[in-house]
Amino acid sequence: MTLRIVEIFGPTIQGEGVLIGEPTVFVRAGGCDYRCSWCDSLHAVDSRYRHDWLPMTPEAVMAEVERLSGGLPLTVSISGGNPAIQDFGPLIALGRTKGYRFACETQGSIAQPWFADLDTLVLSPKPPSSGENPDWDRFAQCLEAAGPARAVMKIVVFDDADYAWARDAHARHPELPLYLQPGNPEVDPDQPVDLDVATARLRWLIETVTGDRWYTPRVLPQLHVLVWGNQRGV
Repeated sequence: MTLRIVEIFGPTIQGEGVLIGEPTVFVRAGGCDYRCSWCDSLHAVDSRYRHDWLPMTPEAVMAEVERLSGGLPLTVSISGGNPAIQDFGPLIALGRTKGYRFACETQGSIAQPWFADLDTLVLSPKPPSSGENPDWDRFAQCLEAAGPARAVMKIVVFDDADYAWARDAHARHPELPLYLQPGNPEVDPDQPVDLDVATARLRWLIETVTGDRWYTPRVLPQLHVLVWGNQRGV
């Protein structure tokens, strides 16, 4: 079997969510069932880029992860696109024999049995600003498939409507640890990020959460955006 791989890069740090700051090698999968309006990874989503995606066996992917990490086990983050449209079970099984840990981020639209083999499953349902409409029944199926894996919810918030939606999403699944981050409207890798704007958006989200006395979520920046902007492969 082969996997459609956009890029493998690192080690770097995880820039967001429950594993923020953790040394990580990223395996980015090609293909997605969503088309979010503010997608920052169109090169892994839009089919016009599919000829740039490499067909790789799990063995070849793992060999590259080992090369990048110097053979020292660390966390491997499977991202996309939506990696749940592919079978990463064999890669995870192979990596585990070598001591590597695995995390995956997906919007929760497709359940996979290999979710149960992960160390961490990050479910990131998309708010109204994305233009998508999450299916909560499918989301619940993803949670069920995760089984013993640690599952968390991460939501990107761009505006007041997204914030209200995030509160409703948490009410649906109060058992999930919740991570909020301000959205980044600047997604062009060739354009610099205005750090003043980025920090202002983070400040707005912090003040909104604390002003409402909503003390459940953790509010985090997109750390990689603050450090490297929209540069790819870091």
